[in-house]
Amino acid sequence: MFDDMFRRVCAAAALGAVLVTAGCAPEAAAENGGAISGGVAHATLAATIADAPTIKVYKSPTCGCCAFWVDHMREAGFVLDVEDTDDMIAVKLDAGLPLQLQSCHTALVGDYVFEGHIPAEVIARFLAEAPSARGLAVPGMPVGSPGMEFGDRVDAYDVIQFDAQGNTSVYESR
Repeated sequence: MFDDMFRRVCAAAALGAVLVTAGCAPEAAAENGGAISGGVAHATLAATIADAPTIKVYKSPTCGCCAFWVDHMREAGFVLDVEDTDDMIAVKLDAGLPLQLQSCHTALVGDYVFEGHIPAEVIARFLAEAPSARGLAVPGMPVGSPGMEFGDRVDAYDVIQFDAQGNTSVYESR
């Protein structure tokens, strides 16, 4: 029974990652007042992903949802250097991640921190905009976010932008 459930979760995660990376970028940009639309959004995000430096991902060696998120990011075209660690607290403290924004895995690229199950296209858009922020976070583990797929269920969640002082604002709602 566990093997069958695991196969279904894996299939749902793979399908969800394909659907998200294939079709959400223009809609997300439009929903959030972005000036980019349609094929231009895809081209801009694809170029940003292609030009992005390697993203360093820290995750627990036993966390399946983190592995699914890594797959989602790779399927979107990001290059990742993944390090399994049993000391995620130290990673988060070293990254300056506010306690209230913590989730399971932490990714670093340049001076930016990305925490939790952030969709690949949101990270690509953030990197393209290059704001003077510390990073983005999806606190907790919302069902339906990349790596947290569970059938057709998608819970609403916010992608939070934060600065070095810990000030936060909603970057995008999903």
